Amino acid sequence: MAFLKLGFAPDPEKYVLCTYYVEAPDLKKAGEELGAESSIGTWTKIGTMKESILEKLGARVYSINKNILKIAYPVDLFEENNMPQFLSDAAGNIFGMKSVQNLRMLDFEVPKAYASSFLGPEFGRDGVREALGTKASRRPHIGTIVKPKVGLNPKETAKVAYESWAGGLDFVKDDENLTSQKFCPFEERVSMVLDAKDKAQSETGEKKMYAANITGSAEVMLNRAEYVKELGGNCIMIDIITAGFSGFQYIRSHNFGMAIHAHRAMYAAFARNPKHGIAMLPIAKMARMCGADQLHIGTVVGKMEGAKDEVLAIHKSINSPMGKLKPLFSVCSGGLAPANVPDLLKIFGPDIVIQAGGGIHGHPDGTRAGAAALRQAVEAGMKGIPLSEYSKTHKELARSPEKWKM
Repeated sequence: MAFLKLGFAPDPEKYVLCTYYVEAPDLKKAGEELGAESSIGTWTKIGTMKESILEKLGARVYSINKNILKIAYPVDLFEENNMPQFLSDAAGNIFGMKSVQNLRMLDFEVPKAYASSFLGPEFGRDGVREALGTKASRRPHIGTIVKPKVGLNPKETAKVAYESWAGGLDFVKDDENLTSQKFCPFEERVSMVLDAKDKAQSETGEKKMYAANITGSAEVMLNRAEYVKELGGNCIMIDIITAGFSGFQYIRSHNFGMAIHAHRAMYAAFARNPKHGIAMLPIAKMARMCGADQLHIGTVVGKMEGAKDEVLAIHKSINSPMGKLKPLFSVCSGGLAPANVPDLLKIFGPDIVIQAGGGIHGHPDGTRAGAAALRQAVEAGMKGIPLSEYSKTHKELARSPEKWKM
């Protein structure tokens, strides 16, 4: 078997190393076919195959342990700074092959030089901290999604954003399905929200950030990013899966000088099935390579699926060395409230963005009080004070709804 090289020890600086979960009647046969299809082989013997090509570019299936299969791809198979081509190779036709019943990409590692061919984050975790003045305190950033997620007009959206920042939040973002609908046109919304941001900054003396959702076709995203930049914005948001890695790389290549908040909407369509598709860990690495500065990773304690070990692996990975690429800022979002803060700090540490929607706007005293309660919960956590104790002298935290009980 030309592609089955069990026991082969690949040089991590010369090969892209991919790990897959595979279910097949014959794992060795499946491995051979996967290695062939994803590199240089085909279904039958061909006269155009040279031994030199097979040796230089052929994939090596170097480990099969139960259902875990590892393939080493010569790095020359991959075009630099081209995520669509990377996926077409390492996660392309192989998912449709009859020889496998289930196939899931679990992880990948790339040579430093190949990783460094991608632009990666313009700001990254520490750059975003520096922009908002939290590099010294190292506290978690706290943010919100304007709620309801759609339906508010630009003026109403700006008011919710202002109340959020005035209450102590660092970050406000559009929801994933809000772009430029008739009830809330993009240009009008962005203009009003950025005015609200300036007002909140002036009143609080703190830097603030607004992630305007520019998701659309490449041309539309470019026009929207330019508009945000012209108005003095410091952040844009892209639904990285639905917009596609090509569109995402296109926007990143313009070096707008604005942080990019990457939302993972639709990722679970191919990441949730534990036996098939692509896990969130590889997606997170791809997002980092393509240039995200902030990325949703899961919460462990919130409403979104994601086992603790999986979410922690993602958090660790995007904060670990990867060529010259900067670390990402992990975003925890989905069903969070002040009561979750101690657990989030215990699980992830302070290098996260804690993002709450209903857990802020559902406060009985309104959005500003909800924002203050979340800020107070973070202050308590950073000081090591139990929330029940801290709430005795902080009314917004004390007034958090019973269903958010600490």
